[in-house]
Amino acid sequence: MSNRTLSVLVVSAVAAGVGPLAATAAGAQGTSKADMEKMQQEKQQQTMNRVRTGKFEKCYGVALKGQNDCYAGAGTTCAGTSTVDYQGNAYKLVPKGTCVAMQTPKGPGSLTPKGA
Repeated sequence: MSNRTLSVLVVSAVAAGVGPLAATAAGAQGTSKADMEKMQQEKQQQTMNRVRTGKFEKCYGVALKGQNDCYAGAGTTCAGTSTVDYQGNAYKLVPKGTCVAMQTPKGPGSLTPKGA
């Protein structure tokens, strides 16, 4: 088998494997703004339902970048929108009574928003 034929076979195999992944990514990019807002509202409702159980509390300043729960202060809208690790106005739900004992490189967690 020539190198050219082998190259064509390899490229074809890679294209066949990557094709479905590209289609999935394209589908995700096709999510409308209205759908995104609906998903954010649903996530926010889930978060608030967990807080209402009394078993969780909002702990500010402990979430890693992009891993906060809903609402991270001015300029953000919902879950996953924090822009830096331990952002002071971004919260993560934690078991009640554990927040202030959590230590981060920027200090302990807080039950109220901290200066970002």
